[in-house]
Amino acid sequence: MPEQPGAPTTPAPLPLGWGQGASGTIYDYIRVATFAIGADGRIAQWSDRAAEFFGVPASEAVGADPITAFIPRELWQRGRARLERILSGEEWVGTAPYRDLSGAESLAEVYAMPASADGSATCLAVDLGRLRAIETDLAASEAVIGQTPTGFFLFDTDLKLQRVNAAFAAGVGRSPTALQGLAPGDVFRPSDADRLLLALRKVLTGQESVLDLRLSGPVRAARTGAGRDEDQRTWAVSLYRLTAAGGRPIGVAGQVQDVTSRHIAEREAAGVRRSLALLNEASTHIGSTLDLETTAKELLDVIVPQFCDVATVDLYTALLTGDAAPLSANPESGELRRVAVSSVVGNAPSVLGSERAGVRVAEAGGTLCYPPRSPHARALRTGRSVVPQPGPDPLLRSTLVVPLVARDQVLGLVQLSRAIGSEPFDAREVAIAEELVARAAVCVDNARLYRREHERALILQRSLLPPGNPAASGLEIARRYLPSNNNTEVGGDWFDVIPLPGSRTALVIGDVMGRGLRAAVAMGQLRTAVRTLAMLDLDPEEVLSALDEIARGLGNDEDPDRSNAEVYLATCVYAVYDAVKQRCTFANAGHLPPVLLAPGQGARTITVPPGLPLGVGGEPFEEVTVDLPEGAVLALYTDGLVESRKHQLDEGIDAFRAALEAGSERIEELCDQVLDELNPHHGEDDIALLMAKVKALPKGSVGDWRFPSEPTSVAKAREAACGWLLERGLDDLVDTSELLVSELVTNALRHGRGEIRLRLLRDKTMVCEVWDDAYAQPRQRRAQETDEGGRGLQLVSLLAERWGSRRTPKGKIVWFELSL
Repeated sequence: MPEQPGAPTTPAPLPLGWGQGASGTIYDYIRVATFAIGADGRIAQWSDRAAEFFGVPASEAVGADPITAFIPRELWQRGRARLERILSGEEWVGTAPYRDLSGAESLAEVYAMPASADGSATCLAVDLGRLRAIETDLAASEAVIGQTPTGFFLFDTDLKLQRVNAAFAAGVGRSPTALQGLAPGDVFRPSDADRLLLALRKVLTGQESVLDLRLSGPVRAARTGAGRDEDQRTWAVSLYRLTAAGGRPIGVAGQVQDVTSRHIAEREAAGVRRSLALLNEASTHIGSTLDLETTAKELLDVIVPQFCDVATVDLYTALLTGDAAPLSANPESGELRRVAVSSVVGNAPSVLGSERAGVRVAEAGGTLCYPPRSPHARALRTGRSVVPQPGPDPLLRSTLVVPLVARDQVLGLVQLSRAIGSEPFDAREVAIAEELVARAAVCVDNARLYRREHERALILQRSLLPPGNPAASGLEIARRYLPSNNNTEVGGDWFDVIPLPGSRTALVIGDVMGRGLRAAVAMGQLRTAVRTLAMLDLDPEEVLSALDEIARGLGNDEDPDRSNAEVYLATCVYAVYDAVKQRCTFANAGHLPPVLLAPGQGARTITVPPGLPLGVGGEPFEEVTVDLPEGAVLALYTDGLVESRKHQLDEGIDAFRAALEAGSERIEELCDQVLDELNPHHGEDDIALLMAKVKALPKGSVGDWRFPSEPTSVAKAREAACGWLLERGLDDLVDTSELLVSELVTNALRHGRGEIRLRLLRDKTMVCEVWDDAYAQPRQRRAQETDEGGRGLQLVSLLAERWGSRRTPKGKIVWFELSL
């Protein structure tokens, strides 16, 4: 086009619009070619685009007949007629088939324009297939952007809005024209605008697309005569990079979907999931022990800070002391003790100190009473949760008081609070809190009941152990009983020291298998049976055989075949020490072997055939007799002293022997030293330890005579007994002893046949024993007035402190005791 006079040499550049740039044109997307036909009907000019379009170089095209060169033969006649009309000055627009570079048949739209009166024409050819595709894409884009309910926007490379659809404009409460040219900060809240800007830059720089970016903000809607109203909405934004031909970025397209309802549903679902997770954690965490204080702390570990920021647990003081009925006649006025406190907001007076309720308790362990008209008292009285009005504490926003209720009984209160900045408790969270506290209440009540039963079992167990330091002839006794460290259930360990006639002592130690009240009761029954059997003066193996029958009887019930009967098993060592002979006889029922520490020797275990535990039955027990020198220490113990998960049983027994060898010569100190050495390493089970140190009877403490079976032996026995008593300054016992010795020796002559033996023992009492070879045990009876005899044993029973008889392998012994 010729320049106009006065026009600038270089035309002013047009302002660039969206998607325009120095290197981008429409020809990057469609195929266009130009060529010229001369007046002679031959191709006069052939552009480079024409050469590319038709695949024919200019050297071949210029001068060629366009009809024969590009039109199929069957269309030559029609083509020739059309060409003549164009050269005569008629414009024409139509389609013409051609072959593209790949050889495929294509269709081009040709626009022929007469150039001048000389009969030439300029032609423009466009690939009709690509043109139709662009039209379809544009129509589809317009339909999607303009008609879809989903919001769309387009940002240019400067991150300014260039186009939005009506749905997006309505979503943000503005008109489409008002949004053009705005930046993200002009549309969204600052925090969301910054996030959107980062995402736009990320997509524009060629990184991956951004999907489901959540933005939120108010939607302003005009109201007639009512100013503006705001509605909080949430959107999900997906961003995609827009590129021109060659990958050149021209902007970012965004799809916006209103997900407010979905966001609310997701938030509620997340809240439900958190609640379920909290309840699941409570089920697994609360109640791991049967301790009241620990259970309360476990509840607070679950709910702080996952559910609230501050929490306390108050329990009735009577409940903590183990009373059967922890509530008073007026529950809301009962005294409570704060057993657990947890906070993540520091000092919160209205909860920790309860100042607004007239109570000041800031730490666990203090006691408090809530005023009758306070919300806390109402919760205690009704057993229902209470949401008090916000107090004066500026740190707290919302408080919830939930009573601990189990088996229709209020045990205390749990108070939960949330700090400023947190949401207040809603109805669903109140229900969750009640469920959490209800579960904890069951655990607290179980711990309360267990504590009560545990204390009863301990009282029973301790009442069955021998009190103080039991006396034993020729022995110095030391004993210890230590409950296990976990303090969960009482065990069945027991020991006993039983004085027997003839300066003898029975030493017993045992362990009922199992724990709890039933084990303690079984232990008490077996201990009582041992004492009864010991009074019968049976041999150790006979005592254990009888105990085995008793233990099997403990588990018997109404089931004839005993298929459901509870089995009671126990281990036991029964030993009888004779102070006169300094000899001890042992029998063992599945228990650990005794340990003997003799002077000048190392500690060793006494090999006693272990036998089967009591309650198994079917096997006899065996005895072993061992001489004990002066100063020897005999130790009986239960497995809690030497057995642990950290070491084997043999290692524990070796450590026990080493502790005995390195200990003090004083038996009480030795006992403590052994426990100090061994118990800190485990203490997983109850420990019973019984030690006895041999102390020989003083010289001259025993008088022993043998007499033939003849009448003169009665006088000789009286004379020997009186002389022995006088030599030892026991003049006060002479007359009584003379009479009673006469009666026993006379009975031995009357009912026995062989040699008669008389033995006097001076220990804590004076003991007289008479042997004969008759097996029939003496029996005291009431003599009639006309009877000439039968009054001897009545005199013995009347004048002696104690009397009795026991069997021997060759007969029996009748004995009596007199106090010194």
